[in-house]
Amino acid sequence: MITVKVKLLNKVGLHARPAALFVQTAKKFKSNITVIKNEQSANAKSILEILALGADYGDEIIIQADGPDESDAIKELLDLLEKFREEE
Repeated sequence: MITVKVKLLNKVGLHARPAALFVQTAKKFKSNITVIKNEQSANAKSILEILALGADYGDEIIIQADGPDESDAIKELLDLLEKFREEE
């Protein structure tokens, strides 16, 4: 299992379009991927669970991946979060 802590630095956090792209990316991997904010966790492959986290600008989230492609999943999701920040 790989666990990383990330600070959301894009203006809208994980809402609407960024959340949809995050989930779409997570679904490409076989690994189980979980996003944790405070004490609440969400399946990274569920748009409703990701939106329910209410992850906003400046929030710290933890991304955990466990499975055969966990390192690729973490890398691609971190790259995606960085890309969101650059698009603003």
